[in-house]
Amino acid sequence: MTLRRKRCGRTTSRPAALLAACVALAGAALTGAAPAGAVTGGGTGIAPGVVYEEVDVPAAGGVAHAHVLRIDLRDPHVHLGLLTAGAVAARAPVSRMADAQGAVAGVNGDFFNITESRHPGVEATGAAVGPAIAAGRVLKGAVPAGQRFGPALPPGTTTEEVFGVGTDRRARLDRLALKGSVRTPEGRLRLGGLNQYALPVGSVGAFTADWGGVSRVRATCGTDTDRAAPCSTDTYEVTVRHGRVVASAGTPGSGAVAPGTTVLVGREAGAQWLRKLAVGERVFVRYGLVTAASRVPYRFALGGYPLLTGGRPLPGLDDTVPAVRTAVGIAEQGRRVLLLALDGAPQYRGGLTVAEVAAALRSLGSVDAFSLDGGGSTTLVAREPGASAVTVLNHPTGGAERPVPNGVGVFSGP
Repeated sequence: MTLRRKRCGRTTSRPAALLAACVALAGAALTGAAPAGAVTGGGTGIAPGVVYEEVDVPAAGGVAHAHVLRIDLRDPHVHLGLLTAGAVAARAPVSRMADAQGAVAGVNGDFFNITESRHPGVEATGAAVGPAIAAGRVLKGAVPAGQRFGPALPPGTTTEEVFGVGTDRRARLDRLALKGSVRTPEGRLRLGGLNQYALPVGSVGAFTADWGGVSRVRATCGTDTDRAAPCSTDTYEVTVRHGRVVASAGTPGSGAVAPGTTVLVGREAGAQWLRKLAVGERVFVRYGLVTAASRVPYRFALGGYPLLTGGRPLPGLDDTVPAVRTAVGIAEQGRRVLLLALDGAPQYRGGLTVAEVAAALRSLGSVDAFSLDGGGSTTLVAREPGASAVTVLNHPTGGAERPVPNGVGVFSGP
């Protein structure tokens, strides 16, 4: 695939310094850091180690237009982190999250529970599909594969797939599986979920202060293979504070979970197990995310699905359905990262197929690549040097930013 130069000339309200970033990448690898505001061989420096560019991508359905952030993690002043809306079950525009957390740039993140049309009266949570880690703290686990929102996963992949950056400052692809337990004097039960909008059938899930105030009913709807299946009629909820049961209820509740408190929600066999717990009984809840490939702890991670591994596209990537998409590329053993968001303006709305996104990222020098949510969620923002807020650089397909649960934030500082 040959990537073409984008000539600046279309009407836009973007800052002039960022408009100067219309460039040719033509198969180039990810390049190095640049002083803020500098143009380096076809890019605008947003901050040390962060360069913004635009690229035309020829495709079967017409030319797509890509907005690209290149991040050099070798620069000690730059790092990646998780953008959040303040809770797992909350959404906000990428620009608002970036400004609230002081990011200089970012893109939207994981697929999420966007609607509940098949479950009348049940509130969509807005929570992401996959695992999430922010500043080294585990926020959530992955929902069962059948409960996923978004396009079909490539063969052999799961909802546990993540893109993340370790404490060694290297980006990588991995899988993060929830490992946890609920222990009482009478016995121990494997924990089936953590701050998830869907729990495995027959399991018990934990909800902490990170969840937010949205109803927990959705966690007991659908099955492991059918997102639209009816909600369970056999549910139970137990509230544990400082290691002891303080309350119980026959149905999942709502409202914020206080710090130091864990709400356990059970369905079917899990509900039956929770009914045995009496107020005042001691309960210990432990959990963590276990990596499949890396021994290095993650500073940040979020869900999606892989496109490239070792320079090769995954087998079975869809090559028929084009769309506006967001994706991540990794090069040089995780030292360089590329964030790509397609433009949703009418002339580019045809977008790319998943296979074409993988090919484009490989042409840009990526060895590994990862798909994030797309369509109306696709958003790329950056802050012009000296500006007080970020600007949305692509055109979202809906004409305005869609609120999303998380994103990849680019941060610059000492």
